[in-house]
Amino acid sequence: MNEELHVQSEECRYSSDIHRGERPYLCESCNRAFSKKGSLITHQILHSGESPFECDACNKAFSQRNSLIKHQRLHSGERPYVCDVCTKAYSDKSSLTIHKRVHSGERPYDCDMCNKAYSSKSSLISHKRIHRGESTYRCEVCNKAFTKQYNLIRHQRLHSGECPYVCDVCGKAYSDESSLMKHKRIHSGERPYVCDVCTKAYRDKSSLMKHKRLHNGERPYVCDVCTNTYSDKSNLMKHKRLHSGERPYVCDMCPKAYSVKSSLIIHKRTHSGERPYFCDVCTKAYRNKSSLIIHKRIHSGERPYVCDVCNKAYSDKKTLINHISIHGGERPFSCEVCNKSFSRKKRLIIHHQLHNGERPYVCDVCSNTYSDKSSLIRHKHIHNGERPYVCDVCSKTYSDKSCLIRHKHIHNGERPYVCDVCSKTYSDNSSLIRHKRIHNGERPYVCDVCTKAYSDKRSLIRHKRLHNGERPYVCDVCTKAYSDKSSLIIHKRIHSGECPFSCEVCNKSFSRKKHLIIHHRLHNGERPYVCDVCSKTFSDKSSLIRHKRIHNGERPYVCDVCSKTYSDKSGLIRHKRIHSGERPYVCDVCTKAYSDKRSLIKHKHIHSGERPYVCDVCSKTYSDNRSLIRHKRLHNGERPYVCDVCTKAYSDKSSLIKHQQSHSIERPYVCDVCTKAYRHKTSLIWHKLIHNGERHFTYEVRKMAFSEPSSSNVHQHVHSVEGADN
Repeated sequence: MNEELHVQSEECRYSSDIHRGERPYLCESCNRAFSKKGSLITHQILHSGESPFECDACNKAFSQRNSLIKHQRLHSGERPYVCDVCTKAYSDKSSLTIHKRVHSGERPYDCDMCNKAYSSKSSLISHKRIHRGESTYRCEVCNKAFTKQYNLIRHQRLHSGECPYVCDVCGKAYSDESSLMKHKRIHSGERPYVCDVCTKAYRDKSSLMKHKRLHNGERPYVCDVCTNTYSDKSNLMKHKRLHSGERPYVCDMCPKAYSVKSSLIIHKRTHSGERPYFCDVCTKAYRNKSSLIIHKRIHSGERPYVCDVCNKAYSDKKTLINHISIHGGERPFSCEVCNKSFSRKKRLIIHHQLHNGERPYVCDVCSNTYSDKSSLIRHKHIHNGERPYVCDVCSKTYSDKSCLIRHKHIHNGERPYVCDVCSKTYSDNSSLIRHKRIHNGERPYVCDVCTKAYSDKRSLIRHKRLHNGERPYVCDVCTKAYSDKSSLIIHKRIHSGECPFSCEVCNKSFSRKKHLIIHHRLHNGERPYVCDVCSKTFSDKSSLIRHKRIHNGERPYVCDVCSKTYSDKSGLIRHKRIHSGERPYVCDVCTKAYSDKRSLIKHKHIHSGERPYVCDVCSKTYSDNRSLIRHKRLHNGERPYVCDVCTKAYSDKSSLIKHQQSHSIERPYVCDVCTKAYRHKTSLIWHKLIHNGERHFTYEVRKMAFSEPSSSNVHQHVHSVEGADN
């Protein structure tokens, strides 16, 4: 009876101590006070290091029995404490009490230094350690210190690789329970944390807190090196690694290292091919969520990032930052080899590959290699025919976005890139860079076969195809192949008859812009290309190159049938038609066919009577330019074609060829009726008129007809002598 009274009196005393706030039991090790003696005894076990309560499932030991009971519920899965608001269950009562404060908004624990409030005492204790700079829990592997024991336990799992919390949906494992809970919300779609400003919802509380700082502008985390501020601690830590150069996250497949774990996870998807983020409009997949968000703005047309200088809008922040550097002229990234500077680090990395020859991106169809991923993606569009970028004005499609942007400048007439030497304007920056190389003479792209240098990479690629014989662009009408795409496009205009470039002076149209530019020079008299031997001028560069071959005697184009050589390719093509008998140019009036276009044009002037080429000395007119040039030599006495045997000179090449045949005994033109041979083809033609009785040349005095002009001339001379005698 006395013992019962003693117990009751002890309980009453404990109860009264609680009400009075009295804590009579003081720990002599840390001076912490307790209201119950049993609580002091339990606490003192922490100092002794004794852990008498051991789990029979995993042999983990605890200093307190209730801690063991809570731990054993991890193995059994028992969660007896259920929230009556959201039915969420917990393994211990204290966790349920703390959770209920999420619903009630109660935060009874206030920091006496910054007035910040917390829903649990442990959170307040951990927070106060931030003010004191105290990090009680230290990792024995890397010496990193933590304010909370739980954070230390989670951290130690990084070293041990332990991930005891496994998702029952996808089998993914985590080192702590909170990470698993956040992960499970991906599967369930649950977003319990809602912003009270914009109603945006989040899967975890920390994300909501970071989001709220967008509204209030709070950036409490300051870098002690450069004073940059951040809205969350993780971004500050990532930023600090830029200063320290630390890259703790290393890929186990390719030794590439990263400063943040999320970058490593995204990188690993390059090896695995995993693309977990799908667009719900076009089903396109991406390796990271941010790329999907940016992609979706293509469909929605959203461009939330606006330049405050020119009001140009962009779908992602990074592109805006790159754009702003155009206004400032800032190029902070410099190549240590050639001192070339870039506005973006990515472009510097790609540029470095020009020096080291690295081309890590390989096409799985044709094994072509590229220095950057975007070039490989554009190249693959050649194989799959994909042209995803469509002009909203004329519906023309393109395989890459930059081509579409350049194309749009045709419609709006915009040419924002200006040369600071000659003020010439361009619709894209790459064209301006190529143009500037005309002024500075720079030719950075060198052929490794013949050392020929070019001012732009595309020209070098086309040139290399001369060496390797590659012709990847094939006409789908006649299967003719070309080494570059532009040549194929121009060729296709032969089939379609398209001539999109028109002269505004005479309305003559051309299939190539280059030909229109050369044609314009007929009207304005411009002849910018000058021969350095005889000072003769030309309207186009190719004509000057052909002309120079007269001086140096170069004839690089050889006929594979008769070994005859020519100074230009077109001459060889026309010559080959003599062997093949091909006459592709047909008159639409009389159906007469010719082996070259120029002969057809001259012939058509017979039908039309047109003689557009006028001599400026005697006003005599001609149907073709070549005849006018030969005629002008009568006035200026020019005889550029010289016989290498007797040095006799002629005003035209055909006369020289005829003369040279007088030095040789060769008579290549043979009559198929009487086998008589002639040096000249015209002599054979006149001879054949004797056999068929034709007499084309008539003298008017006595109406006599002759088969050859020479006979007619002799006969006329007889009459002129007779008249003189009379």
